[in-house]
Amino acid sequence: MPALCSHRQPIPPTRRDFLAQLGGGLGTVALASILHEQGFADQPATGPLRGSARQATHHPATAKAVIQLFMLGGASQCDTFDYKPELIRRHGQVVPFRVTGGTAASPGPVLKSPWSWRRHGQSGRWVTSALPHLAECVDDMAFLHAMHAPTSEHSAGQTMQVSGFVTPGFPSVGSWVGYALGSLNRNLPTFVALPDPVGLPWTGQQAWNSGFLPAEHQATMINPAAENPVPDLFPARSARFITPESEREGLDLVTRLNRQQQTPGDSRLEARIRSYELAARMQLAVPEVLELRDETEATRRLYGLDEPRTRDIGRNCLIARRLIERGVRFIQLWVGSGLNGASGNWDSHNDVRAGSDFERMCVRSDKPIAGLLTDLKRRGMLDDTVVFWTTEFGRTPYSQNGNGRDHNGNTFTSWMAGGGIKAGATHGASDEFSFHAETDRTMCYDQHATLLHLLGLDHERLTYRHNGADRRLTDVHGRVIGEVIA
Repeated sequence: MPALCSHRQPIPPTRRDFLAQLGGGLGTVALASILHEQGFADQPATGPLRGSARQATHHPATAKAVIQLFMLGGASQCDTFDYKPELIRRHGQVVPFRVTGGTAASPGPVLKSPWSWRRHGQSGRWVTSALPHLAECVDDMAFLHAMHAPTSEHSAGQTMQVSGFVTPGFPSVGSWVGYALGSLNRNLPTFVALPDPVGLPWTGQQAWNSGFLPAEHQATMINPAAENPVPDLFPARSARFITPESEREGLDLVTRLNRQQQTPGDSRLEARIRSYELAARMQLAVPEVLELRDETEATRRLYGLDEPRTRDIGRNCLIARRLIERGVRFIQLWVGSGLNGASGNWDSHNDVRAGSDFERMCVRSDKPIAGLLTDLKRRGMLDDTVVFWTTEFGRTPYSQNGNGRDHNGNTFTSWMAGGGIKAGATHGASDEFSFHAETDRTMCYDQHATLLHLLGLDHERLTYRHNGADRRLTDVHGRVIGEVIA
């Protein structure tokens, strides 16, 4: 078990001066490993390098990193990617099919999309005018048009898409990836969550927890829009009582107490120690990642940083690229917040027309996500980075509250790109109204199995013994969707 670096031995002035410039916090007691890596010490690094240096895969991988783009609230497939001429033809008519699920007592009439549809790219994929920038990227994507969720409740649906289970307490897919493959950069977290600056998802930080996996595999939340992007990484400005000497003494005491409280089988102590070590290294690495002044104006415009409506999500997308570029394995990037109920996310109960929350979410994310795909491709990073766009469930093809749509777990659309995905492919289809998955239905289990496969992992062999059972991300389900693999 790696230990915190003890500072009882005298530290040469050059190192002390270097660390003091970090302004307090764990930087003043940074580990010998980071000092060694930065050339400020001659001691060997503390502990072995974790991750790709020692981790084996089940088969050759085509990807090494993942960016999960989560559209919180239930993004409407009927108004984005799932074109249905019959829905347009039957607009305003009484629903001609049996309605199940949803939240309304009775459905409204059939509702066509208020957005115009057009084919795009060599693949000829249909996309609405609500997403003009992503429409230009369809030849890099593989669409899953028959995704299905067994629930149409937000928290359960969100939990299932990130963990494979509708109930909380199971590890996020990012935690499984980190557990299996380890880190590519010991100075940054293996798994990072980038919440929407508006607020956290429905389940808060449980959305990226490690469940029963060792606690070190939960995500580190970074919110670039906050005054302190990484909570507690640096001391508050008001905490002037924190000095290099007090921190050295305090962490020496914490180290001794930690060692006295070891409990066999409890991963929390190990995670706590590792978190101290990582935090020390992050004080050097994170400010550099979040500093965007070295990006060109053209790149900033590509992500929409020059426009107020796209700036927040654009910044998160650009930082996601910078994190992947520096070796972060898995990023969970959220578009939408559960802070204000159906407002500030994709939960389009009242309206999907221009001026609605639906349009605002499209505008906030369309250009930034298209910019991310374009930038990754230009840099050659899309070759080994999987990007996938998903949501907790879809929306109904009939109206609610006049011009809105109700929850619909029966079908929705997701897409994947990069890292060995077959560009321009499509798999599955919903029925003629986009109400039920009809052909080649897929679920999160299949998408997760495919994702693990691209990373060189067999979803049936990636297990963790918990409460007498060999647990999997895909539970007892899932198949690799070979139709969308290049």
